[in-house]
Amino acid sequence: MASPTESDDHAGRDIVGAVVKACTLLDHFDTTHPVWTLNELTTASRMNKTTVHRLMTTLIHAGWVDRTAEGSYRIGMPVFEIGSSALTQLDIRGAAQPYLSEIAEKFGDTAYLMVPADEGAVCIDRHEGSNPLVVAGISIGSVLPYHATAGPMAMLAFSARTRDRWLTQDLPAFTDRTPTAPDELLTRLEQIRSKGYALSNSDYLTGVAAVGAPILGRDAAVVASISVGGRAETFEGDALSAKVATILAAAKSLSRVAEALPAPGGEH
Repeated sequence: MASPTESDDHAGRDIVGAVVKACTLLDHFDTTHPVWTLNELTTASRMNKTTVHRLMTTLIHAGWVDRTAEGSYRIGMPVFEIGSSALTQLDIRGAAQPYLSEIAEKFGDTAYLMVPADEGAVCIDRHEGSNPLVVAGISIGSVLPYHATAGPMAMLAFSARTRDRWLTQDLPAFTDRTPTAPDELLTRLEQIRSKGYALSNSDYLTGVAAVGAPILGRDAAVVASISVGGRAETFEGDALSAKVATILAAAKSLSRVAEALPAPGGEH
């Protein structure tokens, strides 16, 4: 293991100074001072005026900053969109925690909260029950494919934009139960939309089953999914019915919370 000094030295080599300076300039923009002139930024940042001008011109080219009619600088829409998405995830995560905890305690399985991203479904929270080891491979920060496991498939079923993007690529098989043929997957997604929840069994990890439902915000935009996963043999009969009912109730309640939040990226 590298020493703290070695780690710091390595981090230092990876840091791009110009990016740090640009971020420092962006830090000056807030609700009390949303617009800055070049001279004001130069004075506040204590940077060279030429450097500030070049950095702000670069940020304008990237779309992060706009120029006013008077030539001053203001934050561009992409910054607001990213901030809105982050706040949405944080608010949903906070609202979902009591549900995740209750689900994990009630069934002894692992409860998950996932949000949509271009590369797949991102797990942003999970609560472990008394028997979590079977799904230990899925942790906070894991990115899961949309065409396998219940939480991601629930989001895929209810997001036309994600389907249009995801179904145009070759889909890998993780087990012999992973749906990879477009027709098969579309049929399954139609069933998920009809029932309101997704059920998976050994399609991502052999012997692991899960139930998941989407959390929908404004205009039925997909904000997240809540799911529970565990050993496949515990997802049968009355036990399965109880898990489905609990997940659907949690998703319904969290959707009411999500409706009050800004829709992330216009997912539909």
